[in-house]
Amino acid sequence: MAARLAEEWFAICGGCEVTILDIGEPLLDVLKQVEIVHMPVLMDHKLFGQTGEDAEMAIPAADVGLISGGVRSDEHKKLAQEMRKKCKFLIALGSCACYGGIPALANTFSTEELLEKVYRGCVTTEKNGLPCEQIPTLTDRVYAIQEVVPVDAFLPGCPTTPEMVANALIALLEGKPLPPLANKSVCDECPTRREKKAVSILKRRFEGAEFVPGAPLTEMRCLMEQGILCHGPATRAGCGGSEGTPRCIRAYMPCEGCFGPLTEKANPMVDMMGALSSIGLDPKQIPDRAATFNRFSGAGRLRPIPAKR
Repeated sequence: MAARLAEEWFAICGGCEVTILDIGEPLLDVLKQVEIVHMPVLMDHKLFGQTGEDAEMAIPAADVGLISGGVRSDEHKKLAQEMRKKCKFLIALGSCACYGGIPALANTFSTEELLEKVYRGCVTTEKNGLPCEQIPTLTDRVYAIQEVVPVDAFLPGCPTTPEMVANALIALLEGKPLPPLANKSVCDECPTRREKKAVSILKRRFEGAEFVPGAPLTEMRCLMEQGILCHGPATRAGCGGSEGTPRCIRAYMPCEGCFGPLTEKANPMVDMMGALSSIGLDPKQIPDRAATFNRFSGAGRLRPIPAKR
């Protein structure tokens, strides 16, 4: 009998859904063993019945559930609870589901401030009243899925990698445990050369790194030592998959931090400030340190900034 699969998306861009399609040919083998019972991005299955006849939202029972995106409304919260109730094994898919992701940067503002900015304070918006009819109530902030319901496994990344999704689904179908997340940092898997020489000035955000196109990465100097802000010291390894080398580094770009903190209790801001100071860089060069160092993991860490007196 085929395993039943359900998927939902909340506060997200949709990149993790594209990742599922990017699995490519291995996805064909997975689909032979899976019956998709609920996946709004791919199929028409209504939450309140196909003709809207039901009073409560519901999904069919499933063996495996995938949730991408963070919780940003009461509707998301109720649907996360429904997914947890109906799915035997629940996976948080992508950094938004695991840690809040980019949407959680909004947690530095109150909901009232956000609504005021979007619907009244934007120069391109007519200053009408706030939408209130048939609109789900927003939660006070963006929540990671595990803050709302228990989660059985996490597949981080922005987006997560096709390899991770395929390996997780195949393992579940074969009754095997999912591969564990790495317990080391991106720096531990980065092949660039470290000279351990101090630098003092951070480059502008998109100033290019110094490297020889086509040359091995072992010949490129560490991006942080080139004065380029790289989140590798405070970010969990694993985005490189079987190739090992982190994805951004393969493109001669600094790590953005999308695989999340080194551990559940780690503080990326503290870890990054320590890493910057160790090579002579002053963290004060970064004006918005809390949001910068928690760019993908702000669900439980970022709070509204107190107004200055």
